[in-house]
Amino acid sequence: MTTTGTQAYGEAWYWDNRYSNEPGSFDWYQKYPTLAPIINLYVPHSQPILVVGSGNSVFSEGMVDDGYTDVVNIDISSVVIEAMQTKYRDRPHFKYIKMDVRDMSPFESGSFGAIIDKGTLDSILCGNNSRQHATKMLEEVWRVLKDNGVYILVTYGAPLYRLRLLRESCSWTIKLHVIEKLASEDKSNNNPVWELTKPVPLNDDGSSVDEALGQNPDVHYIYICTKEIK
Repeated sequence: MTTTGTQAYGEAWYWDNRYSNEPGSFDWYQKYPTLAPIINLYVPHSQPILVVGSGNSVFSEGMVDDGYTDVVNIDISSVVIEAMQTKYRDRPHFKYIKMDVRDMSPFESGSFGAIIDKGTLDSILCGNNSRQHATKMLEEVWRVLKDNGVYILVTYGAPLYRLRLLRESCSWTIKLHVIEKLASEDKSNNNPVWELTKPVPLNDDGSSVDEALGQNPDVHYIYICTKEIK
């Protein structure tokens, strides 16, 4: 990946180009079956859900097949949104909307009970003016969430790099879970570093995570950020 490519992660043209050249479905980080236990733990089936930076992932299809009935997908790329609208034209409850996560003004405040992000914040943090854009995104996520709604962030960013950003943007209540990067859908094969549905102890600076998991564990971090109005 060239520097230019990395800096362009926040730009629509980069993703339009990528999805034009790589039309096959792709899931960043984790697929639905491996994350389903954590989604089921924190997201009631009755809540409206927003998947940000949905791309051409089949994650939302997995959620709908698992009984979630109100799933809205947004992406900055018109190319991928049109492709997904075409793919699901016979399944009208699959909603795909072209939108920038930094400006979700078409959505009213408090529209969603849960927001799921696999890699969107990470991609914005790879771009130019990353801190400013990331803060804008998190403020919008906070705005469109209902009170006591959850923002589920799946990321490669360890607490050392993510906690401060999350806490400085909004007053989230944060729990942390982890999953192996190559988690298997076959549970009998797994000897996980840490049980997925059990939160990892989390102190203010995140140093407790190293104590629990060891240095540099090969995991994706799942931050469960609850919008609790104090």
